[in-house]
Amino acid sequence: MTDCAPKIERLLLPDDEWQRRLTPEQYRVLRCEGTERAFSSPLYQEHRKGTYYCAGCGLALFTSEMKFDSGTGWPSFYTCLPGVFETKTDFKLILPRTEYHCARCGGHHGHVFNDGPPPTGLRYCNNGVALKFVPAE
Repeated sequence: MTDCAPKIERLLLPDDEWQRRLTPEQYRVLRCEGTERAFSSPLYQEHRKGTYYCAGCGLALFTSEMKFDSGTGWPSFYTCLPGVFETKTDFKLILPRTEYHCARCGGHHGHVFNDGPPPTGLRYCNNGVALKFVPAE
């Protein structure tokens, strides 16, 4: 089987450049694997058509059609664009969780859970501060 996902070129920057480019909260989440407070992101209530990009590098990650209201307080999506994330297992809360990072810049976005809606059954629980939303024209 061949992988049809596009090849994404890595964006590697020194830490001081990330600190210059990002707000302190974006840096804490994207570069230090932090989590924003639930219900603190305006993107949680975003309902317009458009595209969600990585706030670190501008890679397109989700479309508005992929978003759903999970009731968790974080923007949630049932799928993502092909090849945009890499995953690893996170044991920070004792039980293992699947953490996902931007395939281009390595920025931490959130965790993916198996309690989402059809058709995938997945919930990409994303930190809003790690995203940039661009409305459709």
